[in-house]
Amino acid sequence: MLGLLKAYPEILLSLACALLLRRCLGTRRDLPICWPVLGMLPNVLRNLRRVHDWSVEILRASALTFSFKGPIFSDMDFVATCDPANVNHIFTSSFANYPKGPEFGEIFDVLGNGIFNADDDSWASQRRSAHELFAHAGFRAFVAEISKRKVERALLPLLARAAERAEAVDLHDAFLRLTFDTTCAFVLGVDPGCLSIDGRPVVPFAKAIDDVEEVMLMRHVLPKWFWKLMRWLNVAHENKLARARETVDEFILRTVAERRRADGVNASPDMLSSYIEKGCDDGFLRDSVLNFMIAGRDTTGAGLAWFFWLVAKNPEVGAKIFEELEARFGVSEGAMKVFDAESLRGLVYLHASLCEALRLYPPVPFEHKWAVKGEVLPSGVRVEAGTKILFSTYAMGRMEEVWGKDCEEFRPERWITGRGTVKYEPAYKFLAFNAGPRTCLGKDMAFTQMKTVAAAMIYNFEVEAVAGHVVEPKMSIILHMKNGFLAKVRRRRG
Repeated sequence: MLGLLKAYPEILLSLACALLLRRCLGTRRDLPICWPVLGMLPNVLRNLRRVHDWSVEILRASALTFSFKGPIFSDMDFVATCDPANVNHIFTSSFANYPKGPEFGEIFDVLGNGIFNADDDSWASQRRSAHELFAHAGFRAFVAEISKRKVERALLPLLARAAERAEAVDLHDAFLRLTFDTTCAFVLGVDPGCLSIDGRPVVPFAKAIDDVEEVMLMRHVLPKWFWKLMRWLNVAHENKLARARETVDEFILRTVAERRRADGVNASPDMLSSYIEKGCDDGFLRDSVLNFMIAGRDTTGAGLAWFFWLVAKNPEVGAKIFEELEARFGVSEGAMKVFDAESLRGLVYLHASLCEALRLYPPVPFEHKWAVKGEVLPSGVRVEAGTKILFSTYAMGRMEEVWGKDCEEFRPERWITGRGTVKYEPAYKFLAFNAGPRTCLGKDMAFTQMKTVAAAMIYNFEVEAVAGHVVEPKMSIILHMKNGFLAKVRRRRG
């Protein structure tokens, strides 16, 4: 009895620890553990390399909405959701209550005061300017012509040589180089020749953008005080960001200066020339160029890579797209064929296949908002003023409650009506191009580029994934492929 009394404090301490752990663990073994002091951060660090698939597991286990608890004093608490009702409410119905917020600008400070960081009047003004340009018939024709010319003169010759030599080609790299060139052309009015049949020239600006995107994701998963300390010390990934920012700024400002000196700048249809003509200063031009370079190059390039990976894994889809193209354009022997954007209008199965790829692999895998006023979301979760809200577009495409039991299958038919037309899905369910007032201005241009590339490649080549090569998402704010996408291509004819 005396021994039991002596051990009594230890027994109480053990029971208290057990109860605390039970409270932290909860009843769901598939949800993150909330540790004392550290919150759920250890779970994040353990799953960092597979953060997108981990978000799927968590949101499935928590009825599409989950409250994350960070370490104490870390300001990392947020609500994660992929519930379409919440998305519709936040992006559309209560748009004014959910701006990007002050922390978004801190994390994405490299983007300056560009349209992606901007809120309120600044955002509205920038959007009007961009919309005016993107809606202009001359600019849209300029983008379509650039896309077609780059496919014809760079991409197809590169693939033809790979087919002739039976060499594997990294399509992820090829598409990013192609979209870098086309985006530079319609944003800056210059073609850096990043995609070349003669080799793979290193373009420091493109590499710098990749580094920026990687560090932006790191800032999301580390406590603010920690990454700010590293920034102050200029070490680790923050040092990488500082060097990348120098490269970005040097390239953009040098290009701006060259365009200002160029004769006939007002006659050029590119975005930079249009903004220079309006009298925009260098700071605004730098921020606008970087924002639209990331939007145009990375999202379209990544989207094309995942599309062709899915087609390679599902050859019956590629066969149906080829049949649709052949029915429209007939059989072409000899020289390879390239299509202009206008001629591809009305190709339902091609459009459906691209939408399906974007549903499963959205180039921007998450969105970020901030609550001005507290309220209860449609899902029943309470958010307080100042709450950060993270939307997993990657997880949304994999939710049975949203897309049905076959949600993880690549099935373009889900986008086709019984009448054989393209089926409309609301943006709050298909969030690849954002939703509400901030719907992506470049949506039509993205489809123009993707269809031009996809149609030319599928009509002229068969694509086969290299056996054994692992394709998986990279840790980045853009859904790049960590190891690229190695593929073999074969000419269909000629």
